[in-house]
Amino acid sequence: MLRKNFFAAFTLITGGLLVLSTSCSKQSPGWEYMPDMYRGPAIEAYQPNSWFADSMGARKPVEGTIARGFMSYEYYPNTNEGYELAKANMTMPSNIKRDSITLAEGAKLYGIFCGHCHGEKGDGNGILMQREKFLGIPSYATREITPGSIFHVITYGKNLMGSHASQVTPEERWEIAMHVMKLRQQLVGGGSEGTAASQDTTAAAADSTAASSNTNDNTQS
Repeated sequence: MLRKNFFAAFTLITGGLLVLSTSCSKQSPGWEYMPDMYRGPAIEAYQPNSWFADSMGARKPVEGTIARGFMSYEYYPNTNEGYELAKANMTMPSNIKRDSITLAEGAKLYGIFCGHCHGEKGDGNGILMQREKFLGIPSYATREITPGSIFHVITYGKNLMGSHASQVTPEERWEIAMHVMKLRQQLVGGGSEGTAASQDTTAAAADSTAASSNTNDNTQS
């Protein structure tokens, strides 16, 4: 009888200890032996955070701010009006260098993502056009385009061309735009890569001068 009571008590105690070693919290497994780096101190994605009133660990950016290294494009929507606005107002960002290295990178990206339709020279005679997979691809020489309109089309797509935003970064889109403008210049009136790069550099200097002038005017006012 005593032996049975002993085993019963032992079973109850062991079971109780096992229950106590568990935890109701999914973030805590209870007792652990050498946990080491099982659980780091960093907050996991979408994990509730008691520091904030709404307990949301994934925070939205402060309204009106742009993350470092990110190019905002919210002012030019995927509409005809957005396209025209981008065409008229968007200019090459100042952090995109206007030099032969950038042009070469743009040419490489163009060959990967654009040349099969638009052609190596930008005349609309790419391999898919030659094989009649697509018809009516225009030459850049017949289109009134700007770096802003090119960026918009790469971002959103236009007509039969789909969006390439998932394939090329905003910086790469500007590099492609530089190369497309160089091709157009060669189609409509000749010109070399060096000439295009020189004109891009001149335009960049003009933009910088204009920006400096605006800053001075704002300061004086």
